[in-house]
Amino acid sequence: MSKVFVLDTNKQPLNPIHPGRARMLLSQGKAAVFRRYPFTLILKQKASKLTVEPLTIKIDPGAKTTGLALVNDARGEVVWAGELQHRGFQIRDTLTSRRQLRRSRRNRKTRYRKSRFLNRTRTKGWLSPSLSSRVANILTWVKRLSSLCQITAISQELVRFDTQKMEDADIRGVGYQQGTLAGYEVREFLLEKWNRTCAYCGAKDTKLEIEHIQPRSKDGSNRVSNLCLACVPCNQKKGSQDIKDFLKGKPNLLKRILAQAKRPLADTAAVNATRWNLYKNLKEIGLPVEVGTGGRTKYNRTIRGLDKTHYWDAACVGASTPEQLITSGVKPLLIAAKGHGTRQQCRSDKFGFPSRYCSRTKFHKGFQTGDIVKAIVTSGKKIGTYVGRVATRATGSFNISTTDGLVQGISHKYCTHIHKKDGYSYAT
Repeated sequence: MSKVFVLDTNKQPLNPIHPGRARMLLSQGKAAVFRRYPFTLILKQKASKLTVEPLTIKIDPGAKTTGLALVNDARGEVVWAGELQHRGFQIRDTLTSRRQLRRSRRNRKTRYRKSRFLNRTRTKGWLSPSLSSRVANILTWVKRLSSLCQITAISQELVRFDTQKMEDADIRGVGYQQGTLAGYEVREFLLEKWNRTCAYCGAKDTKLEIEHIQPRSKDGSNRVSNLCLACVPCNQKKGSQDIKDFLKGKPNLLKRILAQAKRPLADTAAVNATRWNLYKNLKEIGLPVEVGTGGRTKYNRTIRGLDKTHYWDAACVGASTPEQLITSGVKPLLIAAKGHGTRQQCRSDKFGFPSRYCSRTKFHKGFQTGDIVKAIVTSGKKIGTYVGRVATRATGSFNISTTDGLVQGISHKYCTHIHKKDGYSYAT
């Protein structure tokens, strides 16, 4: 398991310790649980002066999931790892829905309204809410981890996706009058887009080749929308056939491949738009920031024989990665951004009309929506133990989102706090 964070009596960070030693301190009454996620102890007695070893926090930013890792560069040990799941696309969809409802309401209520787009300006470096939430999530966890351990340096993967090159591999010269100029391996993008599997048979953990969906011999282009991944047998079997002929007996697979090939580059655009903003905010923390390319990260991970995961990518960011990484026993903390609720005064139906009232009271029976609780139900139809995020009601009948699904109608009398609401949910 990952190591356990420890604070002294003044809430100053000490060296993270092995889980076995943490259990011993708890059983002997020398420490108490300070925070459940990430698991942190606080000592009850003043500890002797110890040399606190510096750690480097390494970040592998992503559009949907960001990898985090704490590495002891002196000993080459990965102390802690985590994966942070963003809610940027959910925010985008929510804002789109709100905009549609407001526009419909204005059309019903107002016959004509003057344009207002000329009296609105945006500050330099402005990011949309869906993008700024990604940066804010990463900064939150960098600062949170900095309060739990001695972080002296930051490493960030400063990926730069060339979306024009992905769209047209033959682009040159004046074709670059707009857009980013730096290149990024198209193969790496295709591996992410096609989930590292063969598009035709779904084979994994095998050699994959770049395949033209519409063959070059039949006027197929090198655009990324015409490329996929195929294993060697499928690639040879398809040859120069048109994909409609090759998959004429599998219409569902044909439809899925064509749809996925035209999938927009939303993920790469999100990473491009936030990378410099994140770098600037990390510099303002006051710690030295090292940057590395995606190619460097892959090289570091490959020569160390690590699996392709977000947290191992984070551990391998930058040239400062130790030659030998101690990764045994590391179990990542899975973090999902959930937000802090909504300010809606009422819920609406799909047409935008009010459908039900929203309570203005946050706390009910000592709990609020977003708290992580443990419910031990001893009677009724739902006898058992449930752990997860709670959704409160004024009646005291709560819903709990567990790893196995949603459990409804749990009385507040069975619930005890595990972790106060902080805008995130956790799993191990």
